[in-house]
Amino acid sequence: MSADTSAAQSPRSLPRPDGTSIAYHKLEASPQNAGAPGVIFIHGLMSDMEGGKALHLEEHCRKTGRGFIRFDTYGHGKSSGRFPDGTIGRWREDLLAILDEVADGPQVLVGSSMGGWLMLLGAIARPDKVAGLVGIAPAPDFTEDLMLPSFTPEQMRQLEERGRIEEPSEYSDEPYVISKKLLDDGRSHLLLRGPMDIRCPVRLLHGMKDDSVPWEWSLKIQDKVASDDVEITFIKTGDHRLSEPADLDRLTRTLDALLEALG
Repeated sequence: MSADTSAAQSPRSLPRPDGTSIAYHKLEASPQNAGAPGVIFIHGLMSDMEGGKALHLEEHCRKTGRGFIRFDTYGHGKSSGRFPDGTIGRWREDLLAILDEVADGPQVLVGSSMGGWLMLLGAIARPDKVAGLVGIAPAPDFTEDLMLPSFTPEQMRQLEERGRIEEPSEYSDEPYVISKKLLDDGRSHLLLRGPMDIRCPVRLLHGMKDDSVPWEWSLKIQDKVASDDVEITFIKTGDHRLSEPADLDRLTRTLDALLEALG
């Protein structure tokens, strides 16, 4: 089955206690990989599980017999909720629900941009279930350190008066709706202010022409995690998305090497 065929299938649904649901696709591991770590892809802000990196990884895991899960966080894609009502804390809970109720055994988390923040939070919350991390332009603390400093005085006034602002997106026709709720909640989940109790292997991929998340962010993560097994690959001409064919090949090579090291 091709990735395109899989993408066209209806996703499964994981009910949540508040009546909402998480949409996801799950690929079972082959018998020879039973018990080996699976892979979970975590999308970025205003993205979803139908993106090129998610589908490329799914097809790769299909060919290699690895278990694989991709899902939409609250207010994204086919999951319940409105994007402006989402927060880092809520999206973290979505990831933990997938780890606890959908995944089988240990997992390698692959997080893109905002998904990189969520994968770090997931590794801290579920160290027994997270075997390794692969970050693609990971963006912990972006609400506080990247968004807020970029707002104009007028935008700050709108945030206080209306509780939200709209920002144009270079990746979508729809604008980013940035809520005060998102910014306030993000402050409760900041990671780069102190050490992170993450001891599993960490692999980071970051384009040096990323105009959304500076490549220095990956160095900050390296400095803060407790793990000594951290490798960073900088792509001199790489952008934020890292979705070109060469980028996708690099991603799967990085993932395969980590999975092989994990046994």
